[in-house]
Amino acid sequence: MRFRSFDTQLYESSFPFSQNEPGRYDEENANPRRSLFKKTTGYLENYFQKKPEAQRNNGAIAYMAALDQVALVRPDVARTIVQELKDQRSYLKLIASENYSSLSVQLAMGNLLTDKYAEGHPHHRFYAGCANVDQVEDLAREELKAIFGCDHAYVQPHSGADANMVAMWACLVHRIEDKEVERLGKKSVGTLTDEEYEQIRKLMVSQRMMGMGLGSGGHLTHGYRRNVSSKVMQAFAYEVDLESGLLDYDQLQKQVKEVKPLLLVAGYSSYPRLINFAKMREIADSVGAVLMADMAHFAGLVAGKVLTGEYDPVPYAHLVTSTTHKTLRGPRGGFVLCQKEFQEVVDKGCPLVLGGPLPHVMAAKAVAFREANTPEFCSYAEQVVKNAQALSEWIVAKGIKVLTGGTDNHLLVVDVTKTFGLTGKQAENALREAGLTVNRNAIPFDVNGPWYTSGVRLGTPALTTLGMKEGEMHQIGLMIVDLLKGTKAAVKGEEKSRAKVVIDPAVLTRVQLQVKELLVDFPLYPELIVD
Repeated sequence: MRFRSFDTQLYESSFPFSQNEPGRYDEENANPRRSLFKKTTGYLENYFQKKPEAQRNNGAIAYMAALDQVALVRPDVARTIVQELKDQRSYLKLIASENYSSLSVQLAMGNLLTDKYAEGHPHHRFYAGCANVDQVEDLAREELKAIFGCDHAYVQPHSGADANMVAMWACLVHRIEDKEVERLGKKSVGTLTDEEYEQIRKLMVSQRMMGMGLGSGGHLTHGYRRNVSSKVMQAFAYEVDLESGLLDYDQLQKQVKEVKPLLLVAGYSSYPRLINFAKMREIADSVGAVLMADMAHFAGLVAGKVLTGEYDPVPYAHLVTSTTHKTLRGPRGGFVLCQKEFQEVVDKGCPLVLGGPLPHVMAAKAVAFREANTPEFCSYAEQVVKNAQALSEWIVAKGIKVLTGGTDNHLLVVDVTKTFGLTGKQAENALREAGLTVNRNAIPFDVNGPWYTSGVRLGTPALTTLGMKEGEMHQIGLMIVDLLKGTKAAVKGEEKSRAKVVIDPAVLTRVQLQVKELLVDFPLYPELIVD
């Protein structure tokens, strides 16, 4: 199959869009054999018609042109992308693990780098013709090293979960497999007999790891039984204190001495306080464990110099993993930072865990990392924390239970069962109906389990990207409390639902209007015109 280029005139009129709605597929005139010759109106033409020349934005032009190009083949996919933009413009995003990436980051993913296989690592590939991929990957990892001051960076993981798997297996290979191969006097794992390899394999999976329990704020990949991390090694969980909701380092020290893990994981998905990584390293060293820090949630706060000293994991952890799309505002992806001891094995993430990397996503990572390595990003990261603390303070002031009584980072967790008599699922549904997007979240020792939960997690990274500050957090806090106070569990017969709700219509209307007013004042991607 050969691809041919469309000239500009034909491109601008080459698909059956509706004359009345930009980008709307004209089903009646959708015959592909004649659609290329039908005069139509596309996203880019609509943009040019509505945007004065002096106000046009190169990123927006590229974005609209990309939508038109997608619509040549799948107008329904283009419409879905546009609908997602409209949806995100219609809700206040308080999901702590989400953000808004720049158009530069998004557009960096749409290019022919996606066509390249590049298994291996820079300047050591299993395919020819990878010089440009080497350049892109080098740019991304050098920028990361400049941001975090680490010995080595590996930017190939497709997600935070992949990054965690690379780090965990790197720990096992370096600390167990390599030493056993050396003890047996063999050159490499490939020279082992089947029996020797099986003995080493069994030894590796018998190793122990410890991570924060899911209910205490840990992540699925920190040893949750339904996740592969608990099958890679024997997994043990440490929990927060029942009363305070805080990490008890003395208790953790005792537990670590009992379990004697090979790997100690420090990091969280919903813990609203800081972790002292100097103490975590001391605890790990006391039993000779490898310390792995998962900073997926707070990497942007480290990059922005908000978390420094003993709260910055990079100087203390042997291995540091992260996503790129949360507080860092990059594309969806992950990375691993490591000390020199682990550099060689981490770079073998392919074939250890991964296959071919995603060069187009690594290009977007390089763009995002450059954006994060600026004074403006430091100001952003500082405001993220200020906003989270302001939101927490307003909610607590209304008598609402917030876990640990507040936050030191970008998130807070509200106990909606204790305060409002709702499950997390019900609170999530009610808030979404009012125009606020949150996610339900388990709390320590949750009586409602991991599906319905007793809490909701609130985060400020996306709101801060829109330009909101403490004053807007006050408004949003009042909206949340107002809405949940006006929400009750739906009843069917004599049974209360654990998911469905009944909301006071007056309260719902009031909050919906308040949400719309904020969204008008703080628009998402205002340079894009899709209406």
